[in-house]
Amino acid sequence: MTRDGVQFQTHECAAEASSKVGDFLRLNSDFYQFQLLGTVGSVEEARFSIVPRTCTTAIMSMLSKLRCITFDVTGTLIAYKGELGDYYCMAAKSIGLPCPDYKRVHEGFKLAYTEMAKKYPCFGYAAKMPNIVWWKTCVRDSFVRAGYDYDEETFEKVFRRIYSTFGSSAPYTIFPDSQPFLRWVHEKGLKVGIVSNAEYRYKDVILPALGLNQGTEWDFGVFSGLEGVEKPNPRIYEIALERAGNIAPEEVLHIGDSMRKDYLPAKGVGMHALLLDRFKTPDAIEWSKSGATVLPDLVSVQEWLTSQN
Repeated sequence: MTRDGVQFQTHECAAEASSKVGDFLRLNSDFYQFQLLGTVGSVEEARFSIVPRTCTTAIMSMLSKLRCITFDVTGTLIAYKGELGDYYCMAAKSIGLPCPDYKRVHEGFKLAYTEMAKKYPCFGYAAKMPNIVWWKTCVRDSFVRAGYDYDEETFEKVFRRIYSTFGSSAPYTIFPDSQPFLRWVHEKGLKVGIVSNAEYRYKDVILPALGLNQGTEWDFGVFSGLEGVEKPNPRIYEIALERAGNIAPEEVLHIGDSMRKDYLPAKGVGMHALLLDRFKTPDAIEWSKSGATVLPDLVSVQEWLTSQN
């Protein structure tokens, strides 16, 4: 008798050989399992194989541990199309204005958004600021910082175009592996959740317009603009666990594209986590060095889930 996947033969009758193998396995059942390969020739020659259990139970083991997978949205399931300046330019040209400078608008927006997010986090949730007012303030400040101080009537026309555009699917594209992967997760009997620093239009308009519908692609969502808490605050992940039905964190995997906002806080509450590097960011090297699982797309995630411990 040999072990670790090396088969052995015996010219004893199959029943007697099976009995001996059975005795061995009763003493070693936690580590080995028995495979009868059949009999050979007219003589009742039994051929057996004893293989370590780790060889046969690793497949699907990670997936089998999970009851839910949660996802970041932008950079994970969808991406922006083009540049911010494209949409500000189209809005300005729609009322006969020249196209604003792309670089200045981009820099102005970064500063304006950062300041608004600091003063009125979660899109003005705590201040009970209407979503459109939050964005109007942010966009006006973006233009002013870029050197475009339009009069009120002109700005109103430009802003309405911008607000409408970013409340639609026009500036976004869905990654080709997103919908198939979400449906595959559902087919495996797992719940699917969304955890995003986004306002209500992602939930009500943008995701459905891109073919990511609640009920078919995802079951529940936690959006910062609707909850008053945002990543990287661990509380947003605790809310996700509650929405999932108070599932234990070790039964949930979170997938995102930010070490600070996705990986660390999810791991901090006890969830599994991995990072997607869809755009080959230089940071991914450091992510891997720190011990994080980093994969290029959801096709790779599916392979990882069905082959890892």
